[in-house]
Amino acid sequence: MSTKVESKKLGFFQKFLNFVEVTGNKLPHPVAMFFGFFVITIILSAVLSKMGVSVTYNEISKASGQIVEKTTTVQNLLTRSGIRGIFTTVVNNFTGHAALGSIVVAMLGVGLAEGTGLMNALIKKLVLSTPKNLVSAIVVFAGVMSNIASDAGYVVLIPLGAVIFASFGRHPLAGIAAAFAGVSGGFSANLLIGTTDPLLGGISTSAAQIVLPGYSVDPTANFFFMFASTFLITVLGAYITDKIVEPRLGEYTGPKIEVDLNSQMTSEEKKGLRLAGISTLAFILLILACVLPDNAILKLTESEIAKFATINNRQPGTMEILRPFFSQSIVFILMLSFFIPGLAYGMGAKTIKGHKDVIKSLSNAMSSCGQVFVIIFISAQFVYVFTKSNIGIVIAVKLADLMKDMGISGIWAAVGLIFLTAFVNLFIGGASSKWLMLSPVFIPMFVGLGLSPEYTQLAYRIGDSTTNIISPLMSYFPIIVGFASKYAKNEEDMGIGTIIAMMLPYSIVFLIGWTIMFVAWTYLGLPIGPGVSMFL
Repeated sequence: MSTKVESKKLGFFQKFLNFVEVTGNKLPHPVAMFFGFFVITIILSAVLSKMGVSVTYNEISKASGQIVEKTTTVQNLLTRSGIRGIFTTVVNNFTGHAALGSIVVAMLGVGLAEGTGLMNALIKKLVLSTPKNLVSAIVVFAGVMSNIASDAGYVVLIPLGAVIFASFGRHPLAGIAAAFAGVSGGFSANLLIGTTDPLLGGISTSAAQIVLPGYSVDPTANFFFMFASTFLITVLGAYITDKIVEPRLGEYTGPKIEVDLNSQMTSEEKKGLRLAGISTLAFILLILACVLPDNAILKLTESEIAKFATINNRQPGTMEILRPFFSQSIVFILMLSFFIPGLAYGMGAKTIKGHKDVIKSLSNAMSSCGQVFVIIFISAQFVYVFTKSNIGIVIAVKLADLMKDMGISGIWAAVGLIFLTAFVNLFIGGASSKWLMLSPVFIPMFVGLGLSPEYTQLAYRIGDSTTNIISPLMSYFPIIVGFASKYAKNEEDMGIGTIIAMMLPYSIVFLIGWTIMFVAWTYLGLPIGPGVSMFL
């Protein structure tokens, strides 16, 4: 896939990346590869189950919020119930995949915005007004900020990153890499409080109360550190894109990307952009009216707030009141945020002459997702059997027990948690699912070392973010392969090896750079959030 420099001119790291790519791409097509994982997991589940492999650990119950002791054994999927489960869940695995609904719904809006010419006009505006040397930083920064809007970055910004880079005459795969690095590698960083903050804070509160009755971890517990991390990830991500990833990709020789940048903005484009801007502002005001006032449509009702207070023994904060809005409505709102301006632009620029033009744009958007849907279907079946087998949980608990037995103390215990989480993240996706399992182990353990629950949570979040971009088990990883395959000269050139080799520099540098910042922050004694100390 890549244009390689002569071997004698390559440094060790570049040779290593080439090895990762070549070795990875010798594996079958991602679809066949996930099917292989599917089969191997089923066989391995039978073997480990017969061996009686199991783990016992404390976990926070999702239902009660209490700490319960739990024993998990590897489940044999080659039994009557296991095979029946595989056959009866195929459709639900596919339709319930985290990425499927988001992509289908969001792409309807994006498809109209692209079909009417709005995306082309916006990119042209960006190219005409942005210095070329800042494009990587802007794309990475946008990716980091997009994680406040749930899956928006994955389904919109990552494919858009390819087009933006191509518009500047740069390699589109570098644009995908920069956007993916920001969206997923910098997942926990942000300038704002997102939905992940109260979610993890609630889990940490339950774990902290094992040894600190009445203790509460606020959603803002890691805000100062994550605010600063946004700039760290942006700088590191832009540097890696410009100095490592894009030079290694070489000259782009794949399919031509149609972006008209040969002229200045036309009067029709300017009129369309004005109408798109006005419609966007009106839409934002409408959403705010549905969110901010008392008894707003998208807020929790008083009865729902009272129920929350009863279950959690405290009143919810602002972000928790708005969580239903963020978690359940954001994809539809994202779709409308492209659909409405796209429609307004088309009317202003006269690229829409009737409803048939709108339908054509929506249909074209869906037809471009064919390979993505195939990858989702196969990967969803693999994720089901891997989750059902409990192999990932066994790996995570065994590693946690090993670290606990090593007796590492102080800040280096927290650093160990960062690297442990980064490794476990390769096997278990989902920030909350891992933290439900790891927090009852590490928060009480670290409290005994004099480290605050907020500090422990921070270490976990760093490790959880940095290896998302190289984990095939991450829900959106197969989708990135699908997006990237559009820019391969030959489809067979694009494999998981190419994506991992492309993203590995980000993962390594983010992990090391973020850990150094974490250690420096600790020794400087800076607060990690409003009124939050690292030590008890």
